This record gives sequence, C-alpha cells and structure tokens, in this order.
Amino acid sequence: MILLAVLFLCFISSYSASVKGHTTGLSLNNDRLYKLTYSAEVFINQGKGKAQDSVGYQISSNVDVVLLWRNPDGDDDQLIQITIKDVNVEDVNQKRGEKSIFKGKNPSKIIRKGNLEALQRPVLLHLVHGKVKDFYSYENEPVAIENLKRGLASLFQMQLSSGTTNEVDISGDCKVTYQAQQDTVTKIKALDSCKIERSGFTTANQVLGVTSKATSVTTYKIEDSFVIAVLAEEIHAFGLNLLRTITGKIVSKQKLELKTTEAGPRLMSGKQVATIIKAIDSKYKALPIVGQVFQSECKGCPSLREHWQSIRKHLQPENLSKAEAIRNFLVFIQHLRTAKKEEILQILKAESKEVLPQLVDAVTSAQTPDSLDAILDFLDFKSDSSIILQERFLYACGFASHPDEELLRALISKFKGSFASNDIRETVMIIIGALVRKLCQSDGCKLKGVVEAKKLMLGGLEKAEKKEDIMMYLLALKNALLPEAIPLLLKYAESGEGPISHLATTSLQRYDVSFITDEVKKTLNRIYHQNHKVHEKTVRTTAAAIILNNKPSYMDVKNILLSIGELPKEMNKYMLSIVQDILRFEMPASKMVRQVLKEMVAHNYDRFSKSGSSSAYTGYIERGPHSASAYSLDILYSGSGILRRSNLNIVQYVGKAQLHGSQVVIEAQGLEGLIAATPDEGEENLDSYAGLSAILFDVQLRPVTFFNGYSDLMSKMLSASSDPVSVVKGLILLIDHSQELQLQSGLKANIEVQGALAIDISGAMEFSLWYRESKTRVNNRLAVVISGDITVDSSFVKAGLEIRTETEGGMEFISTVQFSQYPFLVCLQMDKVAAPFRQFETKYERLSTGRGYVLRKRKERLLAGSEFPLHQENAEMCKLVFPPQPESTSSGWF
Repeated sequence: MILLAVLFLCFISSYSASVKGHTTGLSLNNDRLYKLTYSAEVFINQGKGKAQDSVGYQISSNVDVVLLWRNPDGDDDQLIQITIKDVNVEDVNQKRGEKSIFKGKNPSKIIRKGNLEALQRPVLLHLVHGKVKDFYSYENEPVAIENLKRGLASLFQMQLSSGTTNEVDISGDCKVTYQAQQDTVTKIKALDSCKIERSGFTTANQVLGVTSKATSVTTYKIEDSFVIAVLAEEIHAFGLNLLRTITGKIVSKQKLELKTTEAGPRLMSGKQVATIIKAIDSKYKALPIVGQVFQSECKGCPSLREHWQSIRKHLQPENLSKAEAIRNFLVFIQHLRTAKKEEILQILKAESKEVLPQLVDAVTSAQTPDSLDAILDFLDFKSDSSIILQERFLYACGFASHPDEELLRALISKFKGSFASNDIRETVMIIIGALVRKLCQSDGCKLKGVVEAKKLMLGGLEKAEKKEDIMMYLLALKNALLPEAIPLLLKYAESGEGPISHLATTSLQRYDVSFITDEVKKTLNRIYHQNHKVHEKTVRTTAAAIILNNKPSYMDVKNILLSIGELPKEMNKYMLSIVQDILRFEMPASKMVRQVLKEMVAHNYDRFSKSGSSSAYTGYIERGPHSASAYSLDILYSGSGILRRSNLNIVQYVGKAQLHGSQVVIEAQGLEGLIAATPDEGEENLDSYAGLSAILFDVQLRPVTFFNGYSDLMSKMLSASSDPVSVVKGLILLIDHSQELQLQSGLKANIEVQGALAIDISGAMEFSLWYRESKTRVNNRLAVVISGDITVDSSFVKAGLEIRTETEGGMEFISTVQFSQYPFLVCLQMDKVAAPFRQFETKYERLSTGRGYVLRKRKERLLAGSEFPLHQENAEMCKLVFPPQPESTSSGWF
C-alpha cells in the first residue's frame, strides 16, 4: 500500500511539472496540414532608447507544417516538413511612412528572386523526443537564407516537461531551462553558455572593456501536444565601461501562430528516415542546425590603396591633433583587417616619410597575420635609417588590444637578431614584457611563446653584467609583472646601485597588493630604514610608498612615522606630505595611520611641523557614481633646492578595475656642484643626470635622457637648448571590441567598439645659473575618438546604429624653482586646457540594392579648462614666484 502511495505521488509530481500529452516534445497529428503565420523582427537602439525611435525591419510569412513520417516503433520519432510562403519585408517602425525603404517594392525586388526561391523551398526536420536530430535542406543555398530557415526550424525544438538540459539549435550548443505549467512552456536559453564558432575579441583591461548582457526567453502555448502560439524574445545589450554614452541594444523577436488546420498528405511508410528522405527528394542533405557564417558582398567598395589615398591627407603630422584624423585611422584599421599582405606592403613601400609613421601605427594596430607579416617584411632592424618607424611599430605592439602568441614570437625572434640601434634592441625587450603581461591576463601564461619570453627575461637578468642590460631586463619585468620575478627585483632593490635599485623598487610598486607579502615588506623596510646600506632618497621614498599602499601593519606605519624628523630636510617634508595625503584622500592605509597617530610619540608638533618644499598631493579630475579619474603629483627636492624627482600620475577607475593612464617621472641628480651646494647623504658621488620615464596605459616606455654627465650638461646649457624631448608620439588603438552574434531568428549581428587617440607627450628641463632658476615642463596633447557600431544583416537588408564621441584637449604640468634664496621658492602648476566634447548618433536602414534611410543627431559642448588644485602651501608659494604686476595709473608718456 505504501509503495502504491509513493508511485501515485511521483506520478502526480511529474504530471504537474509537464504539459498534458503523451509525448516528450511537440507532436503533429497524422494526415493534417498546419497553417501558421510567422514573423521575425529586429529593433536596434541605444541602451535606454525608446522603442519608437528604433531602426530595424520585419520579415513575415505564412508557414505550412506537415508530418511526413512517424516511426512505427515510437510516436516521439517524427519527420516534419516546414515551408515558408508569401514572404514580406517591412519596417518595424510604422511611422516611417513615405520614408520607408520598403515602400513600393515587392519582396522579389527586396530579397532578390534567387534568394526568395531558396527561402520558400521546404526544409525537413527530424525530431526525436522533441529535439532536432537532423536538419535537411538543399546544398549550395545562400547561407544567409538558410540561416533564416534554421531560425524558424529551431522554434519547433522543445520539451513538454520542466528541467535543464543542453540543446543544439541555431544559436549553437546551449544550456536551456524549461518551465512547464498547465498549457504553457517557457524556455530560457543561457546565451552566454552557447558554444558556436564566431570571430571576436576584446580588450583585457576592464576599464577599456565592454560589458554585455544577453537574454533569450521563448514562450510556447500548447494544445493537443502542438503549438498554437510561440513568442521568442532575444535581447543583446552592451555598454563601454569607460564611457556610459557608448551603449546599444538589439531586440530580436519571433512570433509563430497557428491559424488553421486542414487535410494534409498521408504519412509515408517505412522504418528508416533516410529511406523516406531519399524518396521525397534525393537532393536533400543533412546540414548543421547551428547558424553558419556569411559575409555580405560589398559592392563598389574602394580597394585598400584607393581608401588610403582618400584619407592620407588627414594623417599628415600637422593634422594629428584633430579628431578627423582619428576617425579615419579607425576606419582604415577595419579595412586593413580584410586586406592581404601584398596589398599592405604595396602602400607601405609607396608612402612618403611624413605620413609613414602614422601608416605603421595603423598597420600594426590591425593585428592580423597579414598585417604583421607585411610590417615585419617592411622594417629592417639592421638599418638605422628607419629608427622612428621601428619605434612606432614596437610601441603599437605594446599597446596592442588583443595581442597573440605569434606577435610575441616575432619580437623574440627579432631580439635574438642584430640591431643598428641599441635603443631599439632595448625597446624590443621592454615591449616583450608588456606582451607577456597582456597574454597572461587573457589566460595565455602557459603558451610556449610566453614561457620562452619569461625565460628570456629572467635568465637575461640573472646573467646580465652591463648596467645597460640590467636596466633593460628590469624595465621588461616592470611591464611583465611576473610573480616569479619578485625575488630578483628585491635583490636588485636592496643591493643594486642607485638607478638600478630605484628601477627595481618602482617595478615592485606596480604589483598588486596580493603580491606584496610580509617577506617583501621586510626587505622594503630594510631599504627605507637603511638597515644594511645607505640608499638614495628616491629609493627610500619609493620603498616607503609601497609599504603604505599595501596593507601596512601597525609597526610598519609607526616606524615610518617615527623616522620623520630623523631624515634629510626635504625627505622629512616629503614623507610628511605622503602621510597627510593618505589621510586627506582617505586611502586604504588611512585607518591604520589614524590608529598609530593616537600615540603621542608618533603624533606631535615637532614631527608634523617640518618645513621644506617637497610635496605630495592626490585629487580627482572627475568623479561619478560608476567611475572616477584621479591625479597624483609628488615632488622631491634635494637639500640644495634642485629637483630630485617629480612624479605625475593619472589613474582611471571603473568599479573595482583600474587603468594606469599615464605616469611621467622627471629625475635629476648630481647637480649640486653647479650652485656650490652640498649633496645629501648617500648622493655624494652621483653623476650629473636628468631624464624622463613614462608609463602610458599600463605600459612602461623606454626612458629618455635630457643629459648624462657634466660635459653633456654644460654643452646643453651653453647651447641654450630647452626644446622639449618627445617621450611618445603616435596613434594608439586603445579600445578594441568585436563581437559577431548569431541571432536565433537567423539574422547576423555585429557589435564593434573602438577607441583611439593621437598623443604627444613631451618633457623639457630648463636650468638658468644667471637667474638661479630651474623649470620642468611636461606637456600632454591628445585627440580622442570612441565609436560604437551595431549592425544586423540579413544579406538583403541591413540596419544599424553608430555612436561616436570625440574630443581634443591637453594637460600641462610646470614646476618652477627659484633657488636664489633659502628656503627656495617652488611653484607647481597643473593646467587642463578647454576641450570641445562632441557626440554623434546615426541610425540607418539600407537595402542591398542601395536605397536607404538615415537619421543623424549631434550634440556639442565645451569642457572648460581649469587649473588642478594642489596643496595650500603651493598656492601661497606661486604668489611669491609670480607676483601680481601692479596696474599702471599713468595715462601719459611721463
């Protein structure tokens, strides 16, 4: 009796979780013809746009479905025939009226006769337990047309009971969840689980990346084990993390309704479905139900050479500060991605030297096998006649949005060869480090090329004897950020000579907090407190900064605070400013610092009243609910008033992700002899030197030198040359996201997001003994264009949305020091110039025959220029360095 009760409960449970019927999937009645109406429509708009403002199109038809064969051994094994009839194409926006691109055109003109005939040829669907076992159609039909039939056929795949399973349909092999209730079944497809071969790539860094979301819900109304209505809705939405105005959404809908049934053909007899299909038409072939890739033919499109000739004037050096140059750069990259090696080489070899650097930027940024082969064939690293082109190529590799192993292998091969310039050899190694990091971020750390590059960097550093080689490998590791490199970096940080120790320490500064362990902090504490040897101020302050920015312990903070007052004068002031900046900006260490400051021994007037000109300040450039950009400026002077190091950083935050947008460090040493001053402790024997080091978009660049040695310094001073030295100049493809989508209706969608900039960072250092004044300048000029492009293509009609944002601007940092008196006067200035900010939106619908509808919108505003606030002491000092000029009250000559 108990067993009967349990069986009864199980039966009731399974009954309540399924739709009434004797089959596990849809079942057609014998000898009946089912007549249905079908529509597939697509809407394209911005993320939060109104439905009535969308562009798109609708393909509608009648559909005949008939059961041709049922396996005599089981009702759940069926062969059905699906025929599309009476096709029509129209707008989704009924308000288009006279502007409709379909007005006055019949379907055969829109779709074209051959395509329409193919679309209306029947397909066969072999269903077993409600799932598609085989999809039969005619070979050599246009892929885009066959995909539309796949989209309709996939709607007939379903199950009548609740549960989660994997299904193969037009979207690929996907995880689906069924929810059955009375006469309704809801199918939820997890589109992010679908396995389907489609091209695409994205940027590894989340700040520059794209967030996308996709949903698919299909609702079936069931009666007598067959559908009376099906409604499917698939939504793809995307947004650029960095800029919330670059958004888009695709809504794809399918609707299938049963209108009537009537007498149909009799069932064909037989036990094997293959025999039945051969009897129907031997030309039927089993094809994948998964959507296939197709490319629309581009009629009248220019060749690569023609395209280049039409845009090259915009890429002349004098035009690079304009957004128009970046727009053309982005469009040309897309063309390069479809070009062959021979085409690319042809334009490279024919171009003049003025525009060639920009062309090299574009070819390298294309990141295809053909473009890489072409540029490697074109550049000769054994010649010193193309140094600029070699450098532009290497930096474009370093900024590559989605580098592959082949690019890394190519650079490793080049490094093992010979070079006309040692600077280029160093740059190759530095960029190898940048590529290793990007490939590891994309789960490529175990690739053979990456493993070889790691051995090259780590082994090279261990064996290096020359100072130049040690610095080169350290710079490469500063880009690669390998966990296994930390012991080596600690060794050079603690025991290396000045510049090597400083470089190793700044390399450690770039690691994530999880890698700065207690063991690492022990070494850094020894460096800061000089337990084993005397270190330069730049090394000690960097070691302290790493400790304070990576979860310092109570004793770490206390010992650093207690050291203030015992340090050289300017270092005292610098460390005090660092601590005050942590508190003011509410950095992660601020809680621990406040806790330590409760002790009077650490927090007293003597310690916190140290004077000097060195400073550290952090502030926001812009701050919003989802993102923020911050700047930090710290300057360390020698005791004699000469700049020792200035460090300007700009960091972009989006959620928990961050991007080190730029860092410009100007360093100087050994200049005290010029003004008969006494060097600080540990810096008595330093050679005269000044140089600039930069990080740009998380990539450490090769440092540049203003002068090296006393004789070089004097020659530059006597020549009175204060011309800026270029750190980096070029066109950079920064944001690069490409996604090809197979919509379940059979249509193809593409999402492209690209962002590029023209950048020119230069630095200069002026030194006047006559006026006893030094001045450093860092100038950053750029133009930026970011675009998002969505298209949905059926091969005979295309709809799309293009969004673009562009701006042109710049930032300048000036440090002026007057050392004619003591304490010397220091004025820091950070200025952002006024910049235009333009937004464009274009929506369109276009037939393959050429007729189109276009709607354009534009917004423009001016972002006001501003001077970034620094600490109050700086404002007061600037008034002394640049006193206001008295207004003249005289109105005559005398």
